[in-house]
Amino acid sequence: MPAVVSIAIAKTLESLEKEVPKDLQSLLPYKDGHLQVPEEMIEKDGMVKIGGGSGFIVHASGIIVTNKHVVVDANAAYTVILDSGEKATAEILARDPVDDIAIMRIKSSVKKLPVVPLGDSSRVELGEEVLAIGNALGIFKNTVSKGIISGLARSIRAASEMEKKPQIQELRGLIQTDAAINPGNSGGPLVNLEGKAIGINAAIVFGAQNLGFAIPINTVKRDLEDLRIHGHIRRPLLGLRYLNIDEGLQKKLSL
Repeated sequence: MPAVVSIAIAKTLESLEKEVPKDLQSLLPYKDGHLQVPEEMIEKDGMVKIGGGSGFIVHASGIIVTNKHVVVDANAAYTVILDSGEKATAEILARDPVDDIAIMRIKSSVKKLPVVPLGDSSRVELGEEVLAIGNALGIFKNTVSKGIISGLARSIRAASEMEKKPQIQELRGLIQTDAAINPGNSGGPLVNLEGKAIGINAAIVFGAQNLGFAIPINTVKRDLEDLRIHGHIRRPLLGLRYLNIDEGLQKKLSL
């Protein structure tokens, strides 16, 4: 748990005002031409807190992994809050172009930070007991929930609530669990009973019960290795597009 962190997402009031669609401006509270936000959302430096997520430290020097959708906004500022309460500005080192993974770095007053050891997601078995840890709802940090592995190699289509214009992304090879995962838990670790991370909590199905999904930790280990060797995450892509041939297409193209 000491290696699990909360990630606070903030923007300037000016940036937020620019993002409000014109058709919604009449519905929001404005005063003297400026958007009014609740006091509890305003940070000491004047930034406005707009969301939160989770992450976990994987290297004592301050390397943190989380979900890409947690840190998707290039115009936002990200602050990592350690278990001790210390706050550190985060630098985004890499965002995976395919999988929902991001890697960050912080500088802390602690020289050797605690880490979550990484397990082997290829050895995960159905029915295995797991714990999900994260900053539930962006309010309750280090919330722990217990469950089992409910399914393996799942594929889902997901949209992030962090994006202004959410794009549907297909996520494959996911670990399904019935451990309670809530908004804000994204980016936290899914750990086995040995205390090793076997996945990153990534998605839930709204309107359903006990349907959560995590990205296998072996995918994260591959990204960390890419970053160490090449300085960025490498993903080979094959530029092919295909169409299913039906009777209409067959006649049209004389196939």
